[in-house]
Amino acid sequence: MNNSSVGVMRVILAIIALSVAAPACARTAEYDPLRINDSVKSTRLDLAVMDAQRQREIPLRVFLPATFVPAPVLLFSHGLGGTREGNPYLGEHWSARGYVVVFIQHHGSDDAVWKGMHAERRMASIRQAASIENALLRFKDVGVVIDQLEKWQRAGDSAESRQLTGRLDLGRLGMSGHSFGAVTTQAVSGQRSVKGDIGFTDPRIKAAVIMSPNAPRAGDAKKAFAEVRIPWLLMTGTRDVAPVGDATMELRLAVFPALPPDGKYELVLDGAEHNAFGDRALPGEHRPRNPNHHRVILGLSTAFWDAWLCNNVSARVWLDGSGALSLLESGDRWQKK
Repeated sequence: MNNSSVGVMRVILAIIALSVAAPACARTAEYDPLRINDSVKSTRLDLAVMDAQRQREIPLRVFLPATFVPAPVLLFSHGLGGTREGNPYLGEHWSARGYVVVFIQHHGSDDAVWKGMHAERRMASIRQAASIENALLRFKDVGVVIDQLEKWQRAGDSAESRQLTGRLDLGRLGMSGHSFGAVTTQAVSGQRSVKGDIGFTDPRIKAAVIMSPNAPRAGDAKKAFAEVRIPWLLMTGTRDVAPVGDATMELRLAVFPALPPDGKYELVLDGAEHNAFGDRALPGEHRPRNPNHHRVILGLSTAFWDAWLCNNVSARVWLDGSGALSLLESGDRWQKK
């Protein structure tokens, strides 16, 4: 094939790619963060990263949108006892909006802490896994995964990873997580110790969505969050108390006031329990689930990514104006600064 034919083929492929699914940062006449093309399905890839230095494997599940142009990347860190397979509703929607979504599984605090274990020992094992040691492992996992994604963007080393080559825009990288994953997300996106002297921030992360946030149990919260320089969207519920640990509603709600201004948002869903952000109910949930909660979570998070990773002015107007409020029910609370 001569150079002219190659050029024509590239143009044709680009046109096909754009017709399959709109890229994440494409503008539309009327902004709606919930609008997707139901006929277009993302590709799921299961991969693993090996951190040779720590002799630690990090499983990944990637939701790859049906576009062939470089797309912004979103990382997700699961809660205690979770896996890369959790919260597929987030991966499906965000990827349908044009984002590459990477779910990270953290050994030591994944489902191995409870799976196949006798019921009377299960809770003790889960509590033991909620340790500083596992938190530090998680913080390191994030940077290792980003390093590997940068390598795969240049050249894959397997049939699966080669599907990522040339399709990752890591200059527009977001991070999200729930519960222990929220702790992970906060640490790698700006939070420091209460004295402000220890931090794990990865400057490659440009925005964060934090589900079930946590303020420090002691010390100066404003000092801990003083270096949060990127946009944060906090999501919690009025009944967001975890079955493990001592995080209270006061601690969840103490994060937003301690954050510096500019690009900071907080959503409080009325009646939402701790796992309202997950894809399935857990033992101990006391109320039937409100189907509007996931709709709000998807709408606000998508608009946030579009506004702050894609610099989409329409998304920013929607997020800061009546658009966001239109999804909320009477008891929900929404604020920004």
